[in-house]
Amino acid sequence: MRTPFRGRTALIAAAAASMALIASACGSGGDSSSSNSKTVTIWSSIDQPVQDGLKKSLESKLASTGIKIDWQKVENINQLIITKIQAGDTPDIALVPQPGVVKQMNQLGAIKPLDDVVDMSALESSMVPGSLDSGTVDGKLYGLLVSANVKGLVFYPKKPWDKAGYQAPETIDELNTLTEQIKSDGNTPWCMGIESDTATGWPATDWFETLVAKYGGADGYNSWVSHETPFDSDLVKEAGAEFEKLLFTEGNTLGGQEAIASTNFGTAGNPMFESTPKCWMYNQGSFITGFFPKSATSDLDANVGVFGFPAATAGGENPVEGGGDLLTMLNDSENVKTVVKAMSETDIGNDAAPSSSFISPHKDFDVSLYPNELTKQIAQVAYDSTAFLFDGSDQMPAEVGTGSFWKEMTAWISGQEDLDTALKNIDSSWPSS
Repeated sequence: MRTPFRGRTALIAAAAASMALIASACGSGGDSSSSNSKTVTIWSSIDQPVQDGLKKSLESKLASTGIKIDWQKVENINQLIITKIQAGDTPDIALVPQPGVVKQMNQLGAIKPLDDVVDMSALESSMVPGSLDSGTVDGKLYGLLVSANVKGLVFYPKKPWDKAGYQAPETIDELNTLTEQIKSDGNTPWCMGIESDTATGWPATDWFETLVAKYGGADGYNSWVSHETPFDSDLVKEAGAEFEKLLFTEGNTLGGQEAIASTNFGTAGNPMFESTPKCWMYNQGSFITGFFPKSATSDLDANVGVFGFPAATAGGENPVEGGGDLLTMLNDSENVKTVVKAMSETDIGNDAAPSSSFISPHKDFDVSLYPNELTKQIAQVAYDSTAFLFDGSDQMPAEVGTGSFWKEMTAWISGQEDLDTALKNIDSSWPSS
């Protein structure tokens, strides 16, 4: 799975000079928009095991067509693809991890709509609700989610949890009750850390995004991400108040509030897996299992449990936050269209799922192909959701998404300012255009 660090579209301009050197070393995918070459070039930055599995399935689908696949793994596709578009040297297909990059590629006139290439009716039926929206620009589909990841997942130490008799909550109120129950049993409910070197603060933004999605639903979340709803609003304040209640209340978090900003996100969950858990719940993304200690990963199904962050109300909207890789088509030759259509089909992940971190965005994917029960459960959180919402800060202007949002969350959590001040400061940092 991609690391959690955010490659942002607005970093492109600042990095253009250095990226040009990197791009020249990556090899050329070739601009074959005027040809119908039998070789179709794909670029992505996804994990190698995922790429290998997807390529294997794709080549099987194309076996009778004579089409060859040249799939290149490149570093930081978000920056590289823009550099290459500007240089007129692009692949036929690029898988990019951010909707903002899809929009920028469209603004540059570099990508083609997919609506008439893929079976939209079938996709609307099979894909997780909301996942098609992430790649839609002005009513047309330009980015198709091929591989997904899931956030807003609460991990816990399975054996001690089961022994204690704890149950996964179905609402936020039940989560608050569970938190109090764990604490009344003499335990520390939450693990938490937001330290991430120069990216310190991003885990707090994921928490906020999940809470805004749960309280506001898909419409409220999208309104906030676009800044139609400001940070200094009742919705976001409600999310902040719940964050404070769960994590700042004395005894709720390992090390207390004062330890959160200095605790590394990658190791924050490890105390769950000591012989006696030092904390019992850790809210993170599906990638985090790769950071767990060997005592947990030696048998994930036996040692690690998970539930999706619960809905605000029973039976109400229950969206899930996530991310993934969006297929974009830079060449609309017939052979490229054939490849795109093949990659849009549910079974494109059949060879990737058993041996990698791949999660299909298709609800009708054969979950028996996932390598363990934990991955099945993670995927099911997405499949059972009312909407799949792309990471909010990744869609915000860089001045906010990887700037003031990180900075102000860190200042608030560290006790340097109150929540109202943090939210007002983020609003003030939002660019005027």
